[in-house]
Amino acid sequence: MRKLLWHTIIEVTKAIGPLIGVIIVLQFTLVDAAAEVFIQFLIGTIMAISGMVLFLVGIDAGILPAGKIVGAGLIHRRSLWLIVAVAFLIGFATTIAEPDVLVLARQADIITEGAVPARYLTYIIGIGVAFFVVMAMLRIILGFRITHLLTASYLIIIILSLFTPAEYVSLAFDSGSVTTGALTAPIVISLGIGFSSVLAGKSAIADGFGLLGLASIGPIIAVMIMGIVLG
Repeated sequence: MRKLLWHTIIEVTKAIGPLIGVIIVLQFTLVDAAAEVFIQFLIGTIMAISGMVLFLVGIDAGILPAGKIVGAGLIHRRSLWLIVAVAFLIGFATTIAEPDVLVLARQADIITEGAVPARYLTYIIGIGVAFFVVMAMLRIILGFRITHLLTASYLIIIILSLFTPAEYVSLAFDSGSVTTGALTAPIVISLGIGFSSVLAGKSAIADGFGLLGLASIGPIIAVMIMGIVLG
């Protein structure tokens, strides 16, 4: 655990370091913000680094192993309906708790002055992700190619975009992108890897990955349908 913690601290510091350096340089060359504001930035930066370190360590130490165990355990139950139900619940629960999704939903609520309520949009995105997580699991079981599912899905998106109000098209694609955040990504990926690793004839590389790409399609379709209904 100590080795993991130290490694994560180094990685997070390397990732955020350039941004911090740029802001500090701008502070003393171009911006010249008030000392109080600059001190708040430094304190906030330390808090952000600490939070990211704890979050990532928690993901590596707990979430990833748990996802693999759940994925592998579902196969041993030999119940297709159980697999579908658990995959849907996990996809939905992780999405509505995803920080990126919550930020997008709040911004959409504010900009539209309540026409697109934050909670409503969050649930719509969650349902879209959950449905396609189920589709990804069924793809692994049934063995059909991911390219066929991707082709059909994007054809649906293109057709829906012709009927969706313009303001909802942009929101739909952003809704798809925010589902690949720090919470949803590791859970969905680990679930797929654990799922495919115990199935005979399945490859954790070829079958375990691709779930996140499929899952991000769901919110695009779901929000477009919402736009057609509300628009």
